[in-house]
Amino acid sequence: MKLLKTILAGALLSLGLAAVAQEATIRKNLTERLPNLPKIDEVSKTPMAGVYELRVNGSEIFYTDAEGNYLIQGSLIDTKARRNLTEERVDKLSAVAFDALPLKDAFTIVRGNGKRKMAVFEDPNCGYCKRFERDMQKVTDVTVYMFLYPILSADSAEKSKNIWCAKDKAKVWQDLMVHDQPVASATCDASALGRNIEFGKKYRITGTPTLIFADGSRVPGAIGAQQVEKYLAEAKPQ
Repeated sequence: MKLLKTILAGALLSLGLAAVAQEATIRKNLTERLPNLPKIDEVSKTPMAGVYELRVNGSEIFYTDAEGNYLIQGSLIDTKARRNLTEERVDKLSAVAFDALPLKDAFTIVRGNGKRKMAVFEDPNCGYCKRFERDMQKVTDVTVYMFLYPILSADSAEKSKNIWCAKDKAKVWQDLMVHDQPVASATCDASALGRNIEFGKKYRITGTPTLIFADGSRVPGAIGAQQVEKYLAEAKPQ
């Protein structure tokens, strides 16, 4: 039994050393051949023999062979299980823990009893955001943490500042997005907007609206009230 354990331990050590050497080869070859490739965060095996996953920029996924001779960009599909493995991986990597959100840099819109919770990153000049906000009028019993995320233009930053500095942020926001009423000028400490931009860069929030639910799941783009209800019903706090 002792001999068997020693043999197994040696085999595992050999496998581990081989995996380290394999990763080193992939990193070396790709770095030398593709100097503009972002820094490789992680190299890991995939379920497909001979294919390795490369993770860069936090949550971007590429694939390569064991020698780094080829680089593949696209989705890896498990045809038997009918699963998009790339999409599942990116969703997991880009999930944002709800309790990690800087809620002090958002204002709230409460509908009904407000028991359900979600967060939204939006730009006041975003047409899709306006469509989303109008659809959200049909959703009740929810607290929405609204993060102003001015990324579309300089005017977005100015409008966001005026909204953030308004006496009733939620009303001014709804008046603009739902009823197309202009925002009055206002001044205050609007440093929260800059922090929102930095948070978005860190978590790769690249478009508006971006929705985050209580279970950390993230949905990019304007979805309808029925879909919002579905996510709210399925989301269980982490």
